Amino acid sequence: RRMLRLVESVLSISRYTDAVDAPRLAGSAKRRQLQMREFDSVFTAIVLCCDYVKGQELAARQTSSRDYGVLLQTIFETARRYKIINPEKMGDTYAKLVYLLQDAAAPWAEEHLEFSPVAPVRTVHARLEELGAADMLSDPLIATATQTIAPEPGKARYTIEREIKAKERAIETLAARYRGAACEPDELRRCIYSIGDNHAYLYQARDPVDRVISLLLSHFGGEGGAGEGGAGEGGAGGGSLAIELGREGARLTHSHARQHAFVLQTLTLWREIANDMFRLWHLAEQDLLDPSNPYEQRDTGQGLQRVQEAPRTRAALLELLRATQLKASGGWVGSSLVHLGDSNVPNALLFIDKYSQVEHILNPLLATLDALPKLHADDQKIGAWIDATFGGVRALTRAILRDFFRFAFDGSGGDNFFDAGSCIDGRLTSAWNWCSQLPEKPFYIVFTLAGFTSFDGSLGGS
Repeated sequence: RRMLRLVESVLSISRYTDAVDAPRLAGSAKRRQLQMREFDSVFTAIVLCCDYVKGQELAARQTSSRDYGVLLQTIFETARRYKIINPEKMGDTYAKLVYLLQDAAAPWAEEHLEFSPVAPVRTVHARLEELGAADMLSDPLIATATQTIAPEPGKARYTIEREIKAKERAIETLAARYRGAACEPDELRRCIYSIGDNHAYLYQARDPVDRVISLLLSHFGGEGGAGEGGAGEGGAGGGSLAIELGREGARLTHSHARQHAFVLQTLTLWREIANDMFRLWHLAEQDLLDPSNPYEQRDTGQGLQRVQEAPRTRAALLELLRATQLKASGGWVGSSLVHLGDSNVPNALLFIDKYSQVEHILNPLLATLDALPKLHADDQKIGAWIDATFGGVRALTRAILRDFFRFAFDGSGGDNFFDAGSCIDGRLTSAWNWCSQLPEKPFYIVFTLAGFTSFDGSLGGS
């Protein structure tokens, strides 16, 4: 924790990316000179905070940064690992850290520094193998010990307490069962808690996608089938999900059945990405910090960006896409084009940033829908307004979902069809476009009454 607070504090006051990624320095020798000065400043600040005397020696050039290479690797690895298991943290510093390490790991920089500040991220599996306790991962109790205990609607308090006690017993049993001469129970507990962090992430990032898929199927039927509103094209009462190019901002033309399939397939892909996000994040860092994979500074239309190939991340994403396409009945709808390492998604960091946002789109939507019955019941005036304006809670829920499933997946949001449309990246662009237009929707006031403030969650990076 001390190392983590240290690196966050140092990076929060550093202007690394603002300085070295200034357009006037692109491709110039002055940029490398500035980068070396920035490396020196950051490394010296960290060593100084860890040991004042040694930091003074480093600042006075009596020692070299390479003398503290292991310390710097450990501190930076700790921060990277923390970010991966806590995606909502380090919003203003993580991108800055990655870009600094990306530059410091480059062959020319490593030659001058005489060390690399990049070390592989430590994993639970690797640590348990070091401790000789890797068998714990296949123990039947590990599922109970790492489960996420969620306060689901209608779940009794005694049920939650029973699950908590069962989880605590499982943790203690595993810690006692696999302890050894070089393996203390506390170390095993930390490993178990780390696995639990992954399950907690899935609860907040993957499970909302599952819920939205369930809402799509329950309100608008199976793929091309009938929902609760009736049969055929989405049922009666304005239940169709059909969209038409040029109408209400749509850039695609889909019948109800085709739009239903398009939304379902998109949500399924998002679900698979969220389910595999930790692996994708590891691969993204490997692509970003690979010295043999240099980046190019390019004006992408959204400012000067670091455009870099991401072969590992792309291969993993294509694998998930193929698996999703195999599940799609009736064939894949839309384009399979993946933007990664180009002007749309310049590098793997931007890919992670984009797909980390899915939960920040869906969770406010779900929170509002969950709040509707209570809003209707607790305030007579609000309840009467909902009934008069929308026809009741069920009709309002369906209206919100119909608008979301139509216009958050209509190919809009980009400057041209290549930037948005039906490509893999464009689907998420359209969803963000819907978020930006929410204040113009007739049901926006319901979101505010339910406590909605904004869609957020950016990784940051300035």
